[in-house]
Amino acid sequence: MDSNDLIILFLLLGLLGSTVPVFLALFFTGLVGLVLIVGIDPQIAIEVLYRSMDKFALAVVLFFILCGNVMTTGSIVQKLIKTANTLVGFLPGGLAMAGILACGFFGAISGSTVATVVAIGGFMIPALIENGYDEEFSVGIMTTAPILGIIIPPSISMILYSMISNDRLEALFLTGFIPGVLIILAMSLYAYFFCRRRGTKTIPRPSFKEAMATLRESAWALFLPVLIFGGIYSGIFTANEAAVVACFYAFFVEIFIHKDMKLRDVKQVVVSSAVTSATLLVIVAGASVFGEFLTFEQIPNQIAEAVVSHIQSPWVFLLAVNILLLIVGMFMDIISATLILTPIFLPLLSQFGIDTMHFGLLMTINLGIGYCTPPLGVSLYISGATVDRNLLYVSRSVIPFLVIQIAILMVLTYWPDLVLFLPRLVYG
Repeated sequence: MDSNDLIILFLLLGLLGSTVPVFLALFFTGLVGLVLIVGIDPQIAIEVLYRSMDKFALAVVLFFILCGNVMTTGSIVQKLIKTANTLVGFLPGGLAMAGILACGFFGAISGSTVATVVAIGGFMIPALIENGYDEEFSVGIMTTAPILGIIIPPSISMILYSMISNDRLEALFLTGFIPGVLIILAMSLYAYFFCRRRGTKTIPRPSFKEAMATLRESAWALFLPVLIFGGIYSGIFTANEAAVVACFYAFFVEIFIHKDMKLRDVKQVVVSSAVTSATLLVIVAGASVFGEFLTFEQIPNQIAEAVVSHIQSPWVFLLAVNILLLIVGMFMDIISATLILTPIFLPLLSQFGIDTMHFGLLMTINLGIGYCTPPLGVSLYISGATVDRNLLYVSRSVIPFLVIQIAILMVLTYWPDLVLFLPRLVYG
């Protein structure tokens, strides 16, 4: 990097550290770099803005956001929680396990950690406390479990990553299943032993008749992830088409089957989803202008050469990247970080023989953990507002669960065959 590139870097960091919105910081920094340093026509930046949003892959994100909002407006979320509680609620820590499973179910539909924290955490944290669970434990587990929203597919961050890396989205989705199951099992085991040691009360084991009644009641909700993944991997429709199918299915179920959502609610749900989607799109646009500057200046290639000259081992490289991404996740949201960092890291992967889909999964988990780390972890503030606790209290409550997730991250980092098992099995 020369002095001009360093000026742009410090300008970006300064804007991100201030109150300037992320998309404006990225766009303004990229525009300054393109016009004043590269010396091109500002019209190029406008063309980049248009091209960045004129991508069909972004449609899948918008429809999954809409689908998640439909579920939280209706009763699908409550039925998923009720089903999970029926399956494991009678075990020590069963209600906490039910919350973890519900995060997995919801994540398999919404693709968003923030949506999962709001939908599941907002309901489960008060429920856990009311049923005698330790408050700090309840806050910690239901703040960190929603990471499943971006690990278990569909995942909004994976969609953006595949858009840049050109990996097959359906194959990239498959990398999230095994890590998601590992996180569910590890956190559930911790809940089991923690609550058994504390003597937390449990609910009676439901009879077979009661369990079947709950499953019948929740059948329409439980069929939604089956519809999404069954359709994608049977070849009936693509991931993009699956998002549209999921939306129409969710609307139909909530309005005509469950009847917990009225036709007059549709406008509010669509408008709310449009606002969330617009927020995402402007970040994509701003990051694309900044990315265009990086491309003109060949900064990713310069970084790749510098890293390769100092790090020879893929193991050391992956460890360094994990540390870097965990730090980045403390200060930047996953969408912005994915859009900015993916073009920088991609040239390095071939140098070290690292599979791009393996790396995409690692980036997703690392930045997902950032939702639960101070000072800017969004999940911390949402959970803190639920129980009226400050940032320090919530940050302390998540530590045991972050240790679990980071331990699983390290296993996945150095066992790529585990991550890539399903994509290789399905696609060869």
